[in-house]
Amino acid sequence: MRAAVLGSPIAHSLSPYLHRAAYQAMGLDDWTYDAFECDEAGLPARMAGLRGEVGEWAGLSLTMPLKRAVLPLLDTVSELAVDVGGANTVVFRDGSAHGENTDVYGIERALAEAGVPRPGSALVLGGGATAGSALAALRNLGLERVTLAVRDAGRAAETAGVAERLGVALRVAPLDELDDLLGVDLVVSTLPAGAADGYAGALAGVPALFDVVYAPWPTKAVASVREAGGRVVGGFAMLLHQAVRQVELMTGRADVPVEAMRAAGEAEILRRASRMD
Repeated sequence: MRAAVLGSPIAHSLSPYLHRAAYQAMGLDDWTYDAFECDEAGLPARMAGLRGEVGEWAGLSLTMPLKRAVLPLLDTVSELAVDVGGANTVVFRDGSAHGENTDVYGIERALAEAGVPRPGSALVLGGGATAGSALAALRNLGLERVTLAVRDAGRAAETAGVAERLGVALRVAPLDELDDLLGVDLVVSTLPAGAADGYAGALAGVPALFDVVYAPWPTKAVASVREAGGRVVGGFAMLLHQAVRQVELMTGRADVPVEAMRAAGEAEILRRASRMD
């Protein structure tokens, strides 16, 4: 069976290392997992091609910018993926394509693994697809109100729609007013690598920071919070646990080797870091 991760850019993806480690530990010697460069314009043709290879494909992992773009190309979509407005997982069964969102699970597991207490209040930085998943995870943790900080409030409409579907009251504020927004228990940064560096000093006093970036690590924001005694959670934990759930969905098995996947991912991160030194 075949599986792959699609996105653009895709060369940096750790997904092949995680999934291949799972297959090896599970004895799935005839399973393969690849990475393919694919943007939004190329996604319809790619999906059509995979549909024609019935029985060969188990599923896909999707990264940016495809999580929202894939929705109209699917036969069925889970309620959660509809609510958050994005599917990071496609499972093929008998020629049909089903969309799931495992990012929410990844966020929840990452927070629990790091021992971050259930927050009474939270601030999300950024308004992309991952921000929608963060809102769902926070809702599942009991929050009914969340603040969203974005550079351009006019571009937060999709995330505001996610909040409405989830039943979360959302306050949208400018990111340049961050200093006035930090009286919260948890900050979740969904900003791309380097984008939160300029806010590292302001974030230093927050009790907990979840930064979805996993390379370079630690980010400046994470280092600032850690030095001040706050709890930090990194993007690798989220990536790991969302991949664990993907393997479960694609293989139909529950015996997914989390630690083997973790070791493979961490080894690749260290290898890349050593090449940069």
